[in-house]
Amino acid sequence: MAAQSVKLRHEAHGAGVFSQLRLGTRAVVGNQSATQVVSVCPLCPASGARKLKCEAIVADVLDKGSGLIMLMDVYSYSGEELICYNQFSIFVVGAGGFGGKRTSDKAKVAVAIPNRPPDAVLTDTTSLNQAALYRLSGDWNPLHIDPDFANLAGFDKPILHGLCTFGFSARHVLQQFTDNDVSRFKAIKVRFAKPVYPGQTLQTEMWKEGNRIHFQTKIQGTGDIVISNAYVDLVPTADVVAKTPSEGRELQSTLVFEEIGRRLQHIGGEVVKKVNAVFEWHITKGENTAAKWTIDLKNGSGKVYQGAAKDSADVTITLSDEDFMEVVLGKLDPQKAFFSGRLKARGNIMLSQKLQMILKEYAKL
Repeated sequence: MAAQSVKLRHEAHGAGVFSQLRLGTRAVVGNQSATQVVSVCPLCPASGARKLKCEAIVADVLDKGSGLIMLMDVYSYSGEELICYNQFSIFVVGAGGFGGKRTSDKAKVAVAIPNRPPDAVLTDTTSLNQAALYRLSGDWNPLHIDPDFANLAGFDKPILHGLCTFGFSARHVLQQFTDNDVSRFKAIKVRFAKPVYPGQTLQTEMWKEGNRIHFQTKIQGTGDIVISNAYVDLVPTADVVAKTPSEGRELQSTLVFEEIGRRLQHIGGEVVKKVNAVFEWHITKGENTAAKWTIDLKNGSGKVYQGAAKDSADVTITLSDEDFMEVVLGKLDPQKAFFSGRLKARGNIMLSQKLQMILKEYAKL
């Protein structure tokens, strides 16, 4: 049977498509998962009449020796409108060794995490009955509830659903970087590296790179990585990530800081040699500080991140979002802004002259 010939349909819940696969008593575990939101699903009416239709296609089958991997593409529709696309990589224990190919160009590629300490870390402890609760979502795999079946698959006891761990990690990312605004979620890709047992504590380490949040999830206490090479893509709010807390208006300066961060990925080492300083920015709206940013041009190949400097800053600069853009665009001279009180600075303010070359570079965009 050709890999593309299997097409499954299931109403209302995507996980249910897997119950239609006939795999005998072989243990089936999640290996990788990718999700992309295509459009926002309309709110269901109170009657619950609206249904989601999920269509699953076996996109490819790979031979991994000790088992096989099925790549399954799942398309979810509300009526005729495509709402969401998922790709699941499912490992079937003991079904390999049939001489098939080991890789596929149809697989969504995992991305390695940045080589630096995480920007944020959050933890959550799973409950002892977590797997039993998660089964209610429609995933009835006995691997997660039946001790005998779990032993047959080589586990000491039932393991937690990979997608449950996946959910904890995604919630950590949204909590940290979107203030739990789920409308900012665009896409997610993870690789399931090791099993989780109910009751264990999950620790999600996160790195912000523009609108992509790289993350990995560990078991607190053992350090075992259970989700690796993962990321969440966020939707910018009207193309701007930050908002003014007091007024809710968008900060234009956010675009500048993010663009500087992207450029440093390519020329950071060269700029660090020229500048050798850490700049902390306090961006204001009205009388309030709306955002803090750090441009680190002293350590490694340089980086830009939101928040106060993790080590002491050489220079701290305070000015309004509007004046910041005027400086960047060359419409406001920084020295005149300083002497007029529109720009405040403390620390080694002479270093600010070196920073001007970066802002002038941005103005060329």
